[in-house]
Amino acid sequence: MTQALTEQERRKIAEATKPASSTEAEPHVVVESLYKSFAHNGGRVEVLQEINLSIRQGEFVCLLGPSGCGKSTLINIIAGLDAPDRGRVLIHGQPVTRPGVDRVVVFQDASLFPWLTVLGNVEFGPKMQGIASGERRAKALELIKLVHLSKFANAYPYQLSGGMKQRVAIARALAMDPEILLMDEPFGALDAQTRGMLQRELLEIWQATGKTVVFVTHNVREATGLGERVFEISARPGRIKHAYAVDLPQPRSNSDPRLLSLQQKILGSLGEEIAKVMQDETGLPYEPQEGRVAAAPDRALGMHI
Repeated sequence: MTQALTEQERRKIAEATKPASSTEAEPHVVVESLYKSFAHNGGRVEVLQEINLSIRQGEFVCLLGPSGCGKSTLINIIAGLDAPDRGRVLIHGQPVTRPGVDRVVVFQDASLFPWLTVLGNVEFGPKMQGIASGERRAKALELIKLVHLSKFANAYPYQLSGGMKQRVAIARALAMDPEILLMDEPFGALDAQTRGMLQRELLEIWQATGKTVVFVTHNVREATGLGERVFEISARPGRIKHAYAVDLPQPRSNSDPRLLSLQQKILGSLGEEIAKVMQDETGLPYEPQEGRVAAAPDRALGMHI
């Protein structure tokens, strides 16, 4: 049974989950007392429990936690693709009730249209919006240049590597000119070298466009390398266990002792959640070894549980 939060814990988390500049501007995204469950074997499985957080305009935040903790579910609810059982999501103070062009999701699978070229894929959204051909073509070419794929504008998806496909997916999302970019483990299936390259490119895009980014990952190094804040979500039912501010300038160095210290702190806390998941899955007691972290910070912690 999940232990209820104390009032002191509630106040501490509420304070930690406020955006750093909340005194200067109204938050862009607010999640209030959100609960979500799903039907399972004739009953209900609670996935998210009392999620509260706020994100400022133009902020880059990461959602981090073990598999099954509800990260993707939270992304889908913010996107308007799913509805909570209780609670709500507010965008600029307005409740989210359906998908909107102000929010676009980039998934782990690029899901490009195989019959369209790179240019055709990036143009598709603006075309559906009724934007004139000349304007949307110019916009698409600009975005293709932004993701460094100008030489492949006329290539088809089967001619691209996995990393190139994800760059097309990001350009396609940006072509809709959303205020909020929701990214559900977009680099999870890529090799380490390609992943690092796309992380750098994503940071450049974020700095150039000023979009609000909500990024889901299992990877501690990725979360602390990209995010201005990292929200750690507990094992199911997912709750905001900790909010970590990453007060380090970009680009960040993996050898920075301040970053390494934060990664070790997060890994220690996540190790407790991994233990809960393993015990729940196997029915056997599991305790991380004292004095040791659960995994290296560039591991996808809990991904294969």
